[in-house]
Amino acid sequence: MNTDLENPLIGEVSPDHKAGFVSIVGKPNVGKSTLMNQLVGERLSIITSKAQTTRHRIMGILNGMHNGQEFQLVYSDTPGIIKPQYKLHESMMSFVRGSLEDADVVLFVTDIFEQHDENDVIERLQRTETPILLLINKVDLATQEQVSEKIAYWQEHFKAQEIIPISALNAFNIDKLFEGIVSRLPQHPPYFPKDELTDKPERFFASEIIREKIFLNYKKEVPYSCEVVITSFKDKDDIIVIQSEILVERTTQRAILLGEGGKMIKKTGIMAREELERFFGKKVFLDTFVKVEPDWRQKERTLKRLGYDE
Repeated sequence: MNTDLENPLIGEVSPDHKAGFVSIVGKPNVGKSTLMNQLVGERLSIITSKAQTTRHRIMGILNGMHNGQEFQLVYSDTPGIIKPQYKLHESMMSFVRGSLEDADVVLFVTDIFEQHDENDVIERLQRTETPILLLINKVDLATQEQVSEKIAYWQEHFKAQEIIPISALNAFNIDKLFEGIVSRLPQHPPYFPKDELTDKPERFFASEIIREKIFLNYKKEVPYSCEVVITSFKDKDDIIVIQSEILVERTTQRAILLGEGGKMIKKTGIMAREELERFFGKKVFLDTFVKVEPDWRQKERTLKRLGYDE
């Protein structure tokens, strides 16, 4: 009798194979994307010092063996939980809702310096019966006394299965976190083929890398008013040719994005191309065009076209 489970897309797997969805949630700028990249071992989520950089639900898939048992972890990096001000924000929060609905384990990421204003997150998490691990991030920047005080606070104010102080940037306690996640995974065949790293296509990561450089090079509202659309992605033998549109809401934003004599957009394009070449491991030709699309963050049809629907 063959006790192995077989999926035509995945092949044979053992009956005690573990698999599950792990959702990373929290307020903006607490280090969720850094943690996601650390857990997966690849740079999938863009990272800047500005809040609300992540707009989509990005899945990172990790396969391996733990204590003689095969596993597949499907991590979800989600937008920081906020009170929506635009239709775009409502769509972003729908990604968070979706990730919580199918989660087998939830990682609630807090910041050692947070001022206990996580009520938006707590309200959402109180509705789930999924195991929750509460992570206190950036402890490398704090004293042991501050860490102990923060742990005591959360023990009193939030019911989590485990509280783990971590530094996502320095990989502190990531091994302990991994143990906590895997021990809570259900037995289940893999959800994705074992050679897949993410559920997103190459075009998505190209647009995210360009958007990251916009966040790094521009201030105030401009980065938040931008969206990057890949209009053409041609992977040739020796080069990838990418054509992109950067959408802004106003002509004044377009002028800022371009800069005097086009200097700023050229600088941003060079930075993006260099990062794209590192990401894809191949020479890249990048062409960018800045287009005004008034109030795109408020238009449901436009948002749907841009992929903001769960």
